[in-house]
Amino acid sequence: MVVNNPRDLKKVIRLDEKYRRLKRIIAGYDRVWVAFSGGLDSTFLLALTHIILGDRVTAVTAKTPFQPRRDSEAALEKARALGVKQIWFELDLLNDIKVQLNSRDRCYHCKKSIFSTIRREASRKGITHILDGSHLDDLNEYRPGRKALQEIGILSPLREAGLTKPEIRLLARQMELPGWSEPAQSCLATRFPYGEPISRAKLNQVEKAEEILRKSGFRQFRVRSHDNLARIEVEPEDMGGFFQPGFRDYISRSLLKLGFTYVTLDLQGFSSGSMDLFKQENRNG
Repeated sequence: MVVNNPRDLKKVIRLDEKYRRLKRIIAGYDRVWVAFSGGLDSTFLLALTHIILGDRVTAVTAKTPFQPRRDSEAALEKARALGVKQIWFELDLLNDIKVQLNSRDRCYHCKKSIFSTIRREASRKGITHILDGSHLDDLNEYRPGRKALQEIGILSPLREAGLTKPEIRLLARQMELPGWSEPAQSCLATRFPYGEPISRAKLNQVEKAEEILRKSGFRQFRVRSHDNLARIEVEPEDMGGFFQPGFRDYISRSLLKLGFTYVTLDLQGFSSGSMDLFKQENRNG
């Protein structure tokens, strides 16, 4: 790589130092399980861990009502493409009333259930090191699930090495990993404002609504559910289509058929974690 700008050169050197640090961290493990969702971060972590540790790494994936079907299928395909053995767990998180009620610490209870199950199964097989794909940028966001990971003793080597999301994406691109250019995803529970109970029917409704947008050509989007109202978030440059009567009517009719009473377009555009901001603004208002 030819770098002419001194500032860019410093970034490349820092990234190389972080990458070397990450490889040293991983090399210090024996046998490990990597919590694998199929997203960019866990895919990068799994791929690099497999390169360093070989058959001593296993991908472990929890299948829950909060994962869209297409994401579960992608996790299976990516693990197979990487040549890594994979273990699946079926967990119905909706059996937990604390998860159903969708309080502000819902993510803590979800992560606690998922990783406690993984920890128990790993212990039975003599596995002490369980890794997840948390990175440095996660420290800047509201992540109540992080407390659960700490309590259970889950290791986050990407964060320990100081890697940010853009740096992980760059490294994944250089490794030509599947999905390196895919937009960030999150579980379906994030589509609901805190305090609005979550049900299987609501999750299915949101998943189908987002599939309609995906098939319409959108890459970065969310359908946020506010009881019977669907709030669509897309990138600002993608909003133009909604002002075309034919397309607007198609999207509106399609979501109304799913059971929504109202369909709206959020003029502020896509925002990751917007439900956290929504809750904060309501408290401050």
